[in-house]
Amino acid sequence: MPTAVTREHFDTLIVGAGISGVGAAYHLQTQCPEQRFVVLEGLDSFGGTWHMHRYPGIRSDSDLHTFGYRFKPWIGAPIASAEEILKYMGEVISDNQLAQHIRYQHRVETADWSSEDQQWILKGTRQDTGAAVEFSASFLWMCQGYYEHAKGYTPAWPGMENFRGQIVHPQTWPKDLDYKNKQVVVIGSGATAATVVPAIAAETSHTTVLQRSPTYFIPGRNENELAEQLRALDIDETWVHEITRRQILKNQAEFTARAFAEPEVVKAELLGAVRAFLGPDYDIDKHFTPDYRPWRQRIAFVPDGDIFQGIRSGKASMETAEIDHFTEHGILLKSGKELPADIVITATGFNLSVLGGIHFSVDGTPIDFADTVTYRGMMFTGVPNMVWIFGYFRASWTLRVDIIGDFVCRLLKYMAANHLKSVVPVLRPEDADMPLLPWIDPENFNPGYLMRSMHLMPKRGDKPEWQHTQDYWLEKDELPKIDLADSAFAYKQ
Repeated sequence: MPTAVTREHFDTLIVGAGISGVGAAYHLQTQCPEQRFVVLEGLDSFGGTWHMHRYPGIRSDSDLHTFGYRFKPWIGAPIASAEEILKYMGEVISDNQLAQHIRYQHRVETADWSSEDQQWILKGTRQDTGAAVEFSASFLWMCQGYYEHAKGYTPAWPGMENFRGQIVHPQTWPKDLDYKNKQVVVIGSGATAATVVPAIAAETSHTTVLQRSPTYFIPGRNENELAEQLRALDIDETWVHEITRRQILKNQAEFTARAFAEPEVVKAELLGAVRAFLGPDYDIDKHFTPDYRPWRQRIAFVPDGDIFQGIRSGKASMETAEIDHFTEHGILLKSGKELPADIVITATGFNLSVLGGIHFSVDGTPIDFADTVTYRGMMFTGVPNMVWIFGYFRASWTLRVDIIGDFVCRLLKYMAANHLKSVVPVLRPEDADMPLLPWIDPENFNPGYLMRSMHLMPKRGDKPEWQHTQDYWLEKDELPKIDLADSAFAYKQ
């Protein structure tokens, strides 16, 4: 006879103990100390991406002064390793006694909203024991990230089954992978490829970066001159953190605006920075000149130009071409050239996961998020008492963690003060004829992982309330001004 599962109740339940979940827990504890909450994490420790990914050289692709939380100064180089980021997050957990609220190896599988009880009922499994677990919560805060942890995205190329070497995706990097003195081909042109290549190239026989098309990079020194100047003046680290963040964000806002207003000028500047590392004779046009304007896809910062230094030294090289098929000993390109390989690393992206692959329902009826309309990229029509953190593509993800943390805490306080038990976004009468569009405008931003999964995502409208604008510089002012009494919110007592 199966053992009965004891259901635990919390005021708020946070799913995920990555950069979003730890930030959410901090804000909830700090701003709403009366809340009884729990954080459920499927992995065996905190960190999310930074705990899960173990490939060589893994690091941030944006600066830690803005990727770090606003409430904890970052002291160190702007681009940080996974180890450094995990240390930073561990200090946040320790300094604020958050560990008592986190349950590791708790995988949530279903979440059903009960209109009768005005609460969520979540069911899942303990990953370490296999035991069933069950929770109820008045409010659900989804911080689980946006991609599948278990498996990365690898296209199916002809002949892969015939390849005698190893095929590895960085997301599931084997602990015992031996690439020393091996011929390695890294397929991909984004931040992951730019991270892996300089980390392994010196030890391989040769590393070839194989890309179908180029991407933009921002090479530069891995230090922040303003932060170092302030420290030389013995300025308190809290001030250093805030001043540096503001300067970086101002620079980013100006850069983003210029990318739209004068794309050719920005393009020339980005390519000029790469040319400074590779020299005037290198074929920049072929290997590092994308066919789209800057910022239609994320631009990774390359600390000290390390991947370009590897290319200049001869330990790494670029190949811009399309794959025809895998052979026994490598990859045959459509040009007829064969790239020999002992190991092929597919740095080809990831699979989007909408709300962590959890099966959501309302009163037993499944929720298809593609049928909902998003409220500012964090709530959904027809889905009560739930907020999802989805960060920025053109700025550090964590900036939105802090902003949404403020919003959720303000919303919870408002509901408590007015004796309200549930809230759900609803389209207003003035929204009746509003066109419903894909989650993100592909003319604005179009990475492959998003384009492949757009049909799974909620719809957006053509008004700021009904879309994720991806504009931190707008949201930092607008989200704190949201009128919680607006008719876009339907409450129940």
